[in-house]
Amino acid sequence: MSCHISIVLDKRKAKKGGAYPVKLRVYSTTLNKDKRYNLNIDLTKDQFKKIWTEGRSKNLKGTNQEMKIKLSKIENKADDDLKKLPYFSFEQFERKFFRKTSDSDNVYYHFNNAIKQSIKKNKIGTSESYKYTLKSIQYYVDSISKGDNNKLSFSNITPDWLEDYEQYMLDNSKSITTIAIYTRTLRVVFNNAIDENDISKEIYPFGKKKYQIPESKKVKKALTNEQLKNLFNSKPKTFEQEKAKDFWFFSYACNGINLKDIALLKYTDIKNCKFSYFRAKTFKKSRTKTKIEIHLTDFTNSIIEKYGLDDKSEFVFSILNIKNSEEKNYKCVKNFTRFVNQHLKQLAKDNGLPGDISSYWARHSFATNAIRKGASMEFISEALNHGDLNVTKHYFAGFEDKTKKEFADKLMDF
Repeated sequence: MSCHISIVLDKRKAKKGGAYPVKLRVYSTTLNKDKRYNLNIDLTKDQFKKIWTEGRSKNLKGTNQEMKIKLSKIENKADDDLKKLPYFSFEQFERKFFRKTSDSDNVYYHFNNAIKQSIKKNKIGTSESYKYTLKSIQYYVDSISKGDNNKLSFSNITPDWLEDYEQYMLDNSKSITTIAIYTRTLRVVFNNAIDENDISKEIYPFGKKKYQIPESKKVKKALTNEQLKNLFNSKPKTFEQEKAKDFWFFSYACNGINLKDIALLKYTDIKNCKFSYFRAKTFKKSRTKTKIEIHLTDFTNSIIEKYGLDDKSEFVFSILNIKNSEEKNYKCVKNFTRFVNQHLKQLAKDNGLPGDISSYWARHSFATNAIRKGASMEFISEALNHGDLNVTKHYFAGFEDKTKKEFADKLMDF
């Protein structure tokens, strides 16, 4: 690594008694830049020369020897921390160097660091996932331990520990899906700690013949043609139900676009009777940015006309505010999604439709019904912006009984 560590005396301004602050200097040859970090140690020029400049190779006595040992430990720690960095940046070095020694093996420390990094990168949803998982783990540790719970070592998390944690969540009415999300998030934190050379790969508890993250059976989330017709022709009892229904069908008619992407839609995205957008869920994850194009219809145009803002310089709909912070807009999307789901469920129940319907069913319903009407799996995969055809296949809820019977009747029609 193109960095140099040294202990220096900052002679720019003397303190009382003629002492100067001793600092740790980190110089990056790649960046051609250095930083100096205060060590809260003050020495005179003569003391520094005797203890450090000339004294490193000598046997000193008393407090001088103690100071030399202290400075040597600081220099060695800084050098070790530099070697453990996957790549150098002053921020990365500072985080490692100034933390507690015990933090390297502390699960809670790594979770909190992942939360901070996610917020810094405006990945608010990811930070929330880390927070929920961390809270769940802390509750579990509190339930099984007595005493200091400020630290959980990675070495304590074994396959058996994970099996017990899974059972704890089941006992507390957590779904298999939630368990999978929490354990996958914990696995990410494990991998981060390994990548940062803070823990050994030998203690990794996930994988074959170790703990395997459970998978829930895929629930079919698509409405049939008859159910879609029923929902579309339903008569909402309130304005809220009407709005929820309108935005659900706007999502469905726009190739299953997510509510977050609807919220982010701007008038500048609309040109020549169509709009284009980057899917927010995958934009930051993927290095290849694929723009999705949606052709507007009479129905989707009517929704824009009905709920669209008059100010054409901002978002199309009044879900977000362009002046809001990323975190506040994240909460606005969550609240809007909750609003749509709450009122849609009531409308569905009133019309004999599945009571667990949600905004995400629009995406599955689009994929399934498009395939049932003859669209190819490849076409749907492109429309949904999936990078893998197998992901698209999970969206397909299968063919209806009527279609299967018609096919069976035709088998003998030679």
